Amino acid sequence: MRRALPIAAAGLLVAWLAACASPQPISTVQQVDLPRFMGDWYVIASIPTVFERGAHNAIENYRLDDDGSIATRFSFRDGGFDGPLEVYDARGFVEDQESNAVWQMQFLWPFEAEYRIVYLTDDYTRTIIGRSQRDYAWIMARESAIEERELADMLAFLGAQGYDISLVERVPQRW
Repeated sequence: MRRALPIAAAGLLVAWLAACASPQPISTVQQVDLPRFMGDWYVIASIPTVFERGAHNAIENYRLDDDGSIATRFSFRDGGFDGPLEVYDARGFVEDQESNAVWQMQFLWPFEAEYRIVYLTDDYTRTIIGRSQRDYAWIMARESAIEERELADMLAFLGAQGYDISLVERVPQRW
């Protein structure tokens, strides 16, 4: 019994340390042309934050400001297409100046959240935003609908990055 207690304590310590370890950063695209990335992106599907649950007609808009930061506006109808309009303004700060694919998003000063552009088509019409914690993700497009095959491919990509794709929810879009 005396011997089992230190072994159990050591096992608990190892489990606790493993739980505290940071997940590996999720890979990003090699290069983002920021001016080309700016504008409206329709949220097709996401692993939503608590604020986004029930979102309809969700759009993320980016505007590159003179100081190099990115004015971000996230808007959607809450709970249905006729629900109240919700708008959240944030500021993005490019962390990786070489790729422009790693940002910090600030919705409330001084708190920042990781924002990684992990997927981007050559024509800048499809993107996936992820986080190293793999807790949230956003599949977005320049138009309000994409082909089911494309969505399936993007979901497969997220799954290959270590995401639990069963958590992804479609965002209803009707314009």
